[in-house]
Amino acid sequence: MNPSQVDAYLRRLGVEQPAWPTVDALRELHLRHLQTVPFENLSVHLGEEIVLEEKRLLDKVVGARRGGFCYELNGAFGALLAALGYDVVLLAARVHGDGELLGIPYDHLALRVRTVDAGDWLADVGFGAHSHLPLAFGERGEQEDPGGTFRIVEAGPDAAGVRGGHEAAQAADLDVVRDGRPQYRLEVRPRVLGDFAAGAWWHRTSPESHFTRSLVCSRVTEEGGRITLSGRKLTATAADGTREERELGTDEEVLAAYRERFGIELAAVPALRVPA
Repeated sequence: MNPSQVDAYLRRLGVEQPAWPTVDALRELHLRHLQTVPFENLSVHLGEEIVLEEKRLLDKVVGARRGGFCYELNGAFGALLAALGYDVVLLAARVHGDGELLGIPYDHLALRVRTVDAGDWLADVGFGAHSHLPLAFGERGEQEDPGGTFRIVEAGPDAAGVRGGHEAAQAADLDVVRDGRPQYRLEVRPRVLGDFAAGAWWHRTSPESHFTRSLVCSRVTEEGGRITLSGRKLTATAADGTREERELGTDEEVLAAYRERFGIELAAVPALRVPA
């Protein structure tokens, strides 16, 4: 990223450029990203290509003032953090489904971020409802967050059922747990953005992907709650968990919600396009 791109990204988030890559600055950047850049899968249903290249991600998130899902949001955020002086490592994860089921390889992208004053942190602005602030990467006890109670625990080298031979000697995967329920299983091996291309293609094209079966646009509110537009249903969840739901009737109402609640300008209402 060049300085003008960094400045534009920070203006999008509404924050000043930090003097040093500290944990306090990381917390502010993380929270503001969740509040201003929505988690959304509209490209899947608008027929837009998803290209995991830094320039394309910045063009979308900063230039077009859109959001995206994990590969796009954490990919762009990771580039910003690196430009600000943080040591950033891309990590692959498999999302927990029902029971012991895990999603596809490269199911999710998260970030390991090293600060100058407080060690390593798990940053994730691309999982939807998750922690509002980065989690201490090496902490194995409970971590209280506005988004819930989190733990990062060792899953064991063979827990994913996909390792064997010399790979079993590698560092154990980590389970990220929210309110007692595993969210995703994180590998500790560094990755590059291109490694996630197949996962992004699968989520954009497979009828088994939850991204192809629903429309979603969601962000954290300034009050610590969440606002979500799922198709035509607008849901406002307060920080205390109380919810208000409203069905939007006309296309004009839907487009206004995208514009006023999420800062997204659309020419037409996205229609659900489920692959055959």
